[in-house]
Amino acid sequence: MNAAHVTEAIIPVTGLSQVRWGRRELGVSGCPDIADATWASVQNMISDASLPEHELTATSSTVVYQNRWMTVREDRTLRHDGAEGLYGVVHKPDFSLIVPYADGGFHLVEQYRYPVGARYWEFPQGTWEDRPDTDPLALARGELEEETGLTAGTLTPLGHLYEAYGYCDQGFHVVLATDLTAGEPDLDDEEAGLVSRWFSEADVWKLIAGGRFKDAASVAALGLFQHHRATGG
Repeated sequence: MNAAHVTEAIIPVTGLSQVRWGRRELGVSGCPDIADATWASVQNMISDASLPEHELTATSSTVVYQNRWMTVREDRTLRHDGAEGLYGVVHKPDFSLIVPYADGGFHLVEQYRYPVGARYWEFPQGTWEDRPDTDPLALARGELEEETGLTAGTLTPLGHLYEAYGYCDQGFHVVLATDLTAGEPDLDDEEAGLVSRWFSEADVWKLIAGGRFKDAASVAALGLFQHHRATGG
C-alpha cells in the first residue's frame, strides 16, 4: 500500500469519538479495494440503525404562499421521540445545470440575480415550470440552447444534488455538455440581460476566488466535473 495514494481525514460522528479513514485522491490509482472497503465501513458506522426511516413527520401542512415557480408551506411536525415542532418548506421543481466544456474551458452565463442585487457568472441552468417531469437531459439540452445558443453533441449525466435541503426540496441534475456547436440564444423575458462567454478553466477559478462566481450549485457542479475527469470519465 503506497501512502502517497491515500488521503487521511478525520470525520466527527455523533455518538462515536472519531473515525479515521483512508480515501484515494481523485485520479490517483492504487489500492482501490482497500479504499472503497474503508469508505463503506465508515458509511455503515455513520448510519444509526436504531433511528426510524422518517425521523420527522408532518401532522398538518398549510400552504402559505404559492405562485407558478414555488409553493411555500408550513408544517406542524412530530419527531420520533415525541417532540413537536414547526417547519417551513419551499417546494420547487428540480432543474438541470449544464457544464458546457470545450477547448479546456467552460461557457458561462452572467445575469442579474434580484434577491442578492448583483450580477454573477454561473453555469447555464433552469427548469420548465409547466413541464416539471421533463427528462433532465432534454431539459439540459433545451436550457443550454436557450441561454447560450450552443447545441451539445454529447450530454453526460454527472449526478443529482440538492441545492438547499435545510428548507427547500429542490434538487438539480448536473449534466456535462461536450461536442458543442455555436448558435443563437433564445432568451425568455425573465432572462433579459443575460450574457454568455467562454472562460478558461484557470480563469473560472479566478472568478471564484474574486467573488464573481458565487452560485453554490455551479461550484458543486465544477467539483463533479473534476471528479468525472479525474476518474477517467
